[in-house]
Amino acid sequence: MPFEIIRPIRVFLSEDKQLFVALKNIFGYYPGNIFLYKLAFRHKSQAIELSNGNRISNERLEYLGDAILSAIVADHLFKMFPYKDEGFLTEMRSRIVSRAQLNKLSEKLGIDTLILANNESNNVFRSMKGDAFEALIGAIYLDKGYNFTRRVIIEKVINQHFDLQDLENNDTNYKSRIIEWAQREKRSLEFVTLNEVGHGYNKQYVVDVMVDKISLGKGRDYSIKGAEQDAAMKALLHLEAEKIVT
Repeated sequence: MPFEIIRPIRVFLSEDKQLFVALKNIFGYYPGNIFLYKLAFRHKSQAIELSNGNRISNERLEYLGDAILSAIVADHLFKMFPYKDEGFLTEMRSRIVSRAQLNKLSEKLGIDTLILANNESNNVFRSMKGDAFEALIGAIYLDKGYNFTRRVIIEKVINQHFDLQDLENNDTNYKSRIIEWAQREKRSLEFVTLNEVGHGYNKQYVVDVMVDKISLGKGRDYSIKGAEQDAAMKALLHLEAEKIVT
């Protein structure tokens, strides 16, 4: 069944014509409740303050979209890999819905150009593009329902932007790789949070990877998980340079 459309005349007479057209170009359909999509692109740095003092942005839609996206990807992988175990499916899902991957998807699809945020947000909120992608999924779900959203994600996102076989063979989880290496080689491994730099939304974490009590790489990011991945990547590069890991 083709994607649902609305009469083009309604689109071209709307003050939100550009957003209608952009969404049609990205996902192949015109939205129904345009307010949901406008909210999906409103970053918290440009939140609207209501008369009761509450501020609204895309954070609630992001929360919903994260859950819907995760469920749809899990269901799709479960059917695509009927003989793989839970660990494999969890890792594959993580590679698809990781913040870094969603940031890239947002850029490839042009979603990042639709985000309404202040000028400093792109430097401070490194997950802003991926957050908007998840908020958009939440908007689609509320506007069109689960089955429609599932079709959009599988046909317009997974099938067009992911090679599952390549993704299976390309391990970008540096933390998992160094943990597996340490266990295999019977080495002690520890991720140590050394410091917190900055305050509020500018706060970053500094993490050190210790192998047999020796520092092999320091990472820095706006989340501890991100800093751990950064540190693990640098540690693996060091081990590869020393030909300890190939």
